[in-house]
Amino acid sequence: MSTPSAPPPCPHLAAHRLSSRPLRFLRRCLRVRPLGRPEIRRDPRELPRCSPCAAASPSPSPRLYACLSCAAVFCPSHAASHASASAGPGHQIAVDVDRAELFCAACGDQVYDPDFDHAVFLAQSSSLLPSTSSTSPSPAPRKRRRVDYRAWAPDPAEFALMSSADPTTSASAAAPAGLRGLNNLGNTCFMNSVLQALLHAPPLRNYFLGDRHNRFLCPRRTPVRHRAAEAEAAKVACLACDLDEIYSAAFSGERMPYSPANWWQHASNLASYEQQDAHEFFISILDHIHENIKDDQHKSHAQGHGDCCIAHRVFSGILRSDVTCTSCGFTSTTFEPCMDISLDLDVGDNTPFGVANTKPHVRNGERGLAGMNSKVSTLMRCLERFTRAERLDAEQKFFCERCDERQESLKQMSIRRLPLVSCFHIKRFEHSAVKKVSRKVDHCLQFPFSLDMAPYLSSSILRSRYGNRIFPAEASDADAVSELSSEFEIFAVITHSGKLEAGHYVTYLRLNNHWYKCDDAWVTRVEEHTVRTSQAYMLFYVQKTLYYKACERAAAV
Repeated sequence: MSTPSAPPPCPHLAAHRLSSRPLRFLRRCLRVRPLGRPEIRRDPRELPRCSPCAAASPSPSPRLYACLSCAAVFCPSHAASHASASAGPGHQIAVDVDRAELFCAACGDQVYDPDFDHAVFLAQSSSLLPSTSSTSPSPAPRKRRRVDYRAWAPDPAEFALMSSADPTTSASAAAPAGLRGLNNLGNTCFMNSVLQALLHAPPLRNYFLGDRHNRFLCPRRTPVRHRAAEAEAAKVACLACDLDEIYSAAFSGERMPYSPANWWQHASNLASYEQQDAHEFFISILDHIHENIKDDQHKSHAQGHGDCCIAHRVFSGILRSDVTCTSCGFTSTTFEPCMDISLDLDVGDNTPFGVANTKPHVRNGERGLAGMNSKVSTLMRCLERFTRAERLDAEQKFFCERCDERQESLKQMSIRRLPLVSCFHIKRFEHSAVKKVSRKVDHCLQFPFSLDMAPYLSSSILRSRYGNRIFPAEASDADAVSELSSEFEIFAVITHSGKLEAGHYVTYLRLNNHWYKCDDAWVTRVEEHTVRTSQAYMLFYVQKTLYYKACERAAAV
């Protein structure tokens, strides 16, 4: 049996050995990273770049090679042209500056040199072992000296790199940062659509990209390895850590679709290969975020406070419910927190009891009649219907404290406090208890990209009810802040197409004033008309301006 022969040595490397000194001299240029990976740097602060590529485009090349003869740095394509254009010998051999590997530009392959390999081995060994001397004793440890803090200032190379880069985009100028598809794991379009909207919610995005929750330092992070009877004793995985991981993956610059495989454990009631509801998954995720992060905050854990966790600080608002007795005029007021607002599709049906205003109005850029018949519904009419006074049924008579008996009453909802991100859930799925059938409402919904929520606030509705005769107890700081920050901008739309049993969810994202369609793993740019004609199921709006109570200043989102 014959042993395989070794490949012939590179002739260019052999010629370089004869005409130059041994490659062991490169040891003084070797730098070892914290994880033991060697690199070639004459100066630790050096940022090598390909000179021809730097003159053509500012983006750095993924692989860079330094010529051993002239120390010029080139990318793989320019390294080959440099080797062929140089007259003298030795320009064919280069070294990978980030991997510390020899490369022959003429052969187009890596080459091996024992002297250079020995130098790399010695550099890695010296970085792992403490530097000790057998002849001289080690000096006594010195007391650490306190150094005053100095702000970081970029050097000229770093400043040039930052000036050439756009902070709102990644390496590809055509696609904004964070735009990455999500693989469908089997009827998981409902999950992917919600995750895309959460990934680009500005306050939530800034929280996790700002390292407010670090998955590597979280004490809760323990994978679920137990099943059945041992599941209760096992420590469940942390949803906040998984959010931190998916944010890091989405904004890493990688364009290959990401697989959110570990998200099933946070919605075990939806873990199946059947079509599920995106709105139900959205509420389940916010509840899990509240359970995971609320203990990390040194604030009230009450959900109505709206400041117990990042989920409630971003999505939580307060609704006001007024029930007025039609006999004596006594009003009972209650407040309840809400993470979203579910709206019925109003297609211009007749207004019951003559309570709503039928005068022409102009609101949010659309003109119409509040009670006219139309086959197209608008978001403003849905909000008007939500905040419209309605008469309770005879079975729902209100117990009036003043009359001391049950009386007919009017109920009116309004928004006491607006959240940073308003989510509107459009009720497209109806169930008839009499016919015992379910159906989907396919009416078109028109929605504005800029939304003014001032007409639906409690302060506005109280003024329309009482004029300017509002008692001081009715007003509060929350009402004043909501009036100041009542203007919203849309940034995500989740749509549902198809039937009730077999449909598909798609998310449209508004990034850098352009719309992108996220259809599971496929991400494409679309026109504004495509978004307006889609069947919106969930709408996400973010406040245009954030007002900080501590310093009473306004900062744009």
